[in-house]
Amino acid sequence: MTPQEETAADYAATHMTTGPHWMEHWRERLNARGILSAAALVKLPDGRRVTTAGTVVVRQRPGTAKGFVFLTLEDETGLCQAIVRPDLFRENRQVIVGSGSLIVEGTLQKQDGTLSVKGERFWALSNLEPIPSHDFR
Repeated sequence: MTPQEETAADYAATHMTTGPHWMEHWRERLNARGILSAAALVKLPDGRRVTTAGTVVVRQRPGTAKGFVFLTLEDETGLCQAIVRPDLFRENRQVIVGSGSLIVEGTLQKQDGTLSVKGERFWALSNLEPIPSHDFR
């Protein structure tokens, strides 16, 4: 059994693992695509365009938030919040609700000690390879 299969089996059986975090298995591929860890986001300035990824540990849609959805993503380095506008949630509902791990692209927001990404594009982590690149020719 591969280390990734062992981690998947741990999560399937107990919803936790004593081994490496699920995202560690993806980190090399994520780094190669410029997809940043939660720890890397902390070092960047407010307003920077970023792409990050993590397992979705919380999805919230408070009644007082005017349809905004708040996601908490966890990777091997920490947590990151993603904010999803109502129109983008409607357009991306299937991937946001149906994926246990997400890649989120958007604008980094830092205020009052909180860190979040104002999400604009969303992919299931399992679809890492088909993500369109931003190459200029």
